[in-house]
Amino acid sequence: MVRTPLTPEERRRGERLGELLREARGGRSMVAVAASAGISAETLRKIETGRAPTPAFFTVAAVAGVLGLSMDDVMTRCAPEPVAGPRPSSRPVPASGPLPGVLPAAGALPLTA
Repeated sequence: MVRTPLTPEERRRGERLGELLREARGGRSMVAVAASAGISAETLRKIETGRAPTPAFFTVAAVAGVLGLSMDDVMTRCAPEPVAGPRPSSRPVPASGPLPGVLPAAGALPLTA
Protein backbone atom coordinates (compact mmCIF):
# COMPACT_ATOMS: atom_id res chain seq x y z
CA MET A 1 0.00 0.00 0.00
CA VAL A 2 1.31 3.42 -0.96
CA ARG A 3 0.95 6.12 1.66
CA THR A 4 -0.26 9.53 0.51
CA PRO A 5 2.36 12.22 1.19
CA LEU A 6 1.57 14.50 4.11
CA THR A 7 0.44 18.03 3.43
CA PRO A 8 2.46 20.94 4.81
CA GLU A 9 -0.33 21.55 7.36
CA GLU A 10 -0.18 17.92 8.55
CA ARG A 11 3.55 18.33 9.07
CA ARG A 12 3.05 21.59 11.01
CA ARG A 13 0.37 19.92 13.14
CA GLY A 14 2.86 17.14 13.96
CA GLU A 15 5.45 19.75 14.92
CA ARG A 16 2.90 21.46 17.21
CA LEU A 17 2.12 18.11 18.83
CA GLY A 18 5.80 17.43 19.42
CA GLU A 19 6.32 20.88 20.92
CA LEU A 20 3.32 20.43 23.24
CA LEU A 21 4.56 17.04 24.46
CA ARG A 22 8.12 18.34 25.01
CA GLU A 23 6.79 21.31 27.01
CA ALA A 24 4.52 19.09 29.10
CA ARG A 25 7.32 16.58 29.74
CA GLY A 26 9.50 19.37 31.13
CA GLY A 27 12.45 17.89 33.04
CA ARG A 28 11.09 14.36 33.11
CA SER A 29 13.12 11.71 31.38
CA MET A 30 11.99 10.76 27.88
CA VAL A 31 12.67 7.11 28.76
CA ALA A 32 10.52 7.28 31.92
CA VAL A 33 7.60 9.02 30.17
CA ALA A 34 7.71 6.61 27.23
CA ALA A 35 7.84 3.58 29.54
CA SER A 36 4.86 4.88 31.54
CA ALA A 37 2.93 5.37 28.29
CA GLY A 38 3.83 1.90 27.05
CA ILE A 39 5.83 3.06 24.03
CA SER A 40 9.50 3.10 23.19
CA ALA A 41 11.67 6.13 23.88
CA GLU A 42 12.48 6.13 20.14
CA THR A 43 8.77 6.50 19.29
CA LEU A 44 8.39 9.38 21.73
CA ARG A 45 11.54 11.01 20.35
CA LYS A 46 10.16 10.76 16.79
CA ILE A 47 6.84 12.30 17.86
CA GLU A 48 8.53 15.11 19.80
CA THR A 49 10.83 15.99 16.90
CA GLY A 50 8.10 15.83 14.25
CA ARG A 51 9.62 12.82 12.48
CA ALA A 52 6.37 10.93 13.24
CA PRO A 53 3.85 13.72 12.56
CA THR A 54 0.77 11.47 12.52
CA PRO A 55 1.10 9.05 15.44
CA ALA A 56 -1.73 6.66 16.31
CA PHE A 57 -4.55 8.07 18.42
CA PHE A 58 -3.97 5.65 21.29
CA THR A 59 -0.26 6.50 21.34
CA VAL A 60 -1.06 10.20 21.68
CA ALA A 61 -3.73 9.45 24.31
CA ALA A 62 -1.29 7.33 26.35
CA VAL A 63 1.48 9.95 26.29
CA ALA A 64 -0.98 12.77 27.01
CA GLY A 65 -2.36 10.83 29.99
CA VAL A 66 1.10 10.31 31.46
CA LEU A 67 1.84 14.03 31.03
CA GLY A 68 -1.46 15.13 32.56
CA LEU A 69 -2.83 16.57 29.33
CA SER A 70 -6.44 16.08 28.33
CA MET A 71 -7.25 15.19 24.74
CA ASP A 72 -9.09 18.52 24.60
CA ASP A 73 -5.78 20.25 25.42
CA VAL A 74 -4.03 18.29 22.68
CA MET A 75 -6.75 19.01 20.13
CA THR A 76 -6.87 22.71 20.94
CA ARG A 77 -3.09 23.17 20.73
CA CYS A 78 -2.65 21.03 17.62
CA ALA A 79 -5.73 22.08 15.64
CA PRO A 80 -5.22 23.08 12.02
CA GLU A 81 -4.21 26.66 11.44
CA PRO A 82 -6.94 28.87 9.95
CA VAL A 83 -6.76 29.05 6.18
CA ALA A 84 -6.41 32.52 4.70
CA GLY A 85 -8.59 33.34 1.75
CA PRO A 86 -12.18 34.02 0.83
CA ARG A 87 -14.74 33.02 3.41
CA PRO A 88 -17.87 31.07 2.51
CA SER A 89 -20.83 33.11 1.41
CA SER A 90 -22.73 34.65 4.30
CA ARG A 91 -25.96 34.90 2.33
CA PRO A 92 -28.92 35.04 4.74
CA VAL A 93 -31.04 31.92 5.01
CA PRO A 94 -34.81 32.42 5.14
CA ALA A 95 -36.21 31.71 8.62
CA SER A 96 -39.30 29.94 7.30
CA GLY A 97 -41.20 29.31 4.15
CA PRO A 98 -40.36 27.40 1.02
CA LEU A 99 -37.07 27.94 -0.71
CA PRO A 100 -37.32 29.74 -4.05
CA GLY A 101 -37.61 27.27 -6.89
CA VAL A 102 -38.29 24.29 -4.59
CA LEU A 103 -41.68 22.67 -4.82
CA PRO A 104 -43.21 21.17 -1.68
CA ALA A 105 -43.26 17.39 -1.48
CA ALA A 106 -46.48 15.66 -2.40
CA GLY A 107 -48.75 15.57 0.64
CA ALA A 108 -46.67 18.11 2.58
CA LEU A 109 -48.51 20.37 4.93
CA PRO A 110 -48.56 24.05 3.96
CA LEU A 111 -46.12 26.24 5.88
CA THR A 112 -47.60 29.01 8.00
CA ALA A 113 -45.85 32.01 9.42
